[in-house]
Amino acid sequence: MLTRFSHRASSLFTVLFAAGACAGGGATVASPVPVDGSAEAPAPPPLREGVDFAVYTAEGAPTSIDAVVAAFAEHDAVFVGERHDDGITHRVQALLFDRAVDDFGSSREVVLSLEMFERDVQYVLDEYLAGLITEAHLMSSARPWDNYVPDYRPMVERAREAGLEVVAANAPRRYANRASRLGRESLDALGPEAMRHLPPMPYPEASDAYRAEWDALMGDAMQHMQGDPLDAQTLWDASMGHAVATALDAADDGLVLHMAGGFHVENGTGTPEALEHYRPGTRSLIVAARPAADPTVWDPALAGLGHFVVVTQAPPGN
Repeated sequence: MLTRFSHRASSLFTVLFAAGACAGGGATVASPVPVDGSAEAPAPPPLREGVDFAVYTAEGAPTSIDAVVAAFAEHDAVFVGERHDDGITHRVQALLFDRAVDDFGSSREVVLSLEMFERDVQYVLDEYLAGLITEAHLMSSARPWDNYVPDYRPMVERAREAGLEVVAANAPRRYANRASRLGRESLDALGPEAMRHLPPMPYPEASDAYRAEWDALMGDAMQHMQGDPLDAQTLWDASMGHAVATALDAADDGLVLHMAGGFHVENGTGTPEALEHYRPGTRSLIVAARPAADPTVWDPALAGLGHFVVVTQAPPGN
């Protein structure tokens, strides 16, 4: 099993120190690439449940992807936490979204929500989904993460083919950076155009449980950072929680699948707490994912991370 620190903080420090922002917005912006059919990679082999990944209940009892999908019927929002560099988790995410569309798309309005797009590019994403612009223009204008093509594109393309909404859920990084450096109150100086891309102000403070998780994760690193990066982290959570709430309010018996970094959703803190703030009583399901040397062996340290825990096969040497 990878260490807890490497699981939850590897991309975090990329953002904190390289991008000058805060946790959770882990990957960098991709360069424009010709993806309109010319950059299609060969399809990977099918995922093997019980080999490439295994599924457990919150308590560690073996279960299945079928059980996860069946649980969608009793929930409004499904939070799927990821390690941004774990390719198998991304394929499990695509599998869960495909199953949501296949199993529930005829009776419920299925929506894909992504941490990986910021709210000020929603109109660009909408233009692409509507066929008004090419995929190359989406790539050059929407600031997708470097791993968009292999890891998130399959879900966006399935949504586009099915005519489904994709939500750009995250707060723009420039505003998270401002909150981190100058405090959450500094956002009050922004104009109305900026506020269109942010959750209602003031956004929720971190809960005691979330702050404890944050302090345990960051440790001594906080003394090297300017301002309070937790103000940026909670801005991202508030933005994503508000985006999911808005999508549910607009949908007809909606089922929103939200893909985000694990720290945002594990233990029900972060973004699920923000969703409860903006839309009390929403039925939320949390699916946590962690890599391990042997997915078939349950690690008790994973208990309670989500209603379900997906353990994926870690690459050799990790």
